[in-house]
Amino acid sequence: MSFEESLKELEGIVDTLEKGQLSLDESLVLFEQGIKLVRKCNTKLKSAQQKVEQLIEENGEVKEEQFEVKINQV
Repeated sequence: MSFEESLKELEGIVDTLEKGQLSLDESLVLFEQGIKLVRKCNTKLKSAQQKVEQLIEENGEVKEEQFEVKINQV
């Protein structure tokens, strides 16, 4: 599953949970799925950051550049 697909699925889970129409057990199952997706997304973002840091070079030296990933927060 790509980062974008994981993020879209996570957004769907958040929307469903926000409606508050699920039982406690159903909500917990979705919450657990959401946590797993967050972890996958974080892993992919960290990996991408490492690749960017390796690819950005200035005069033969790695130049670290700060960048901010904006994710819509609930």
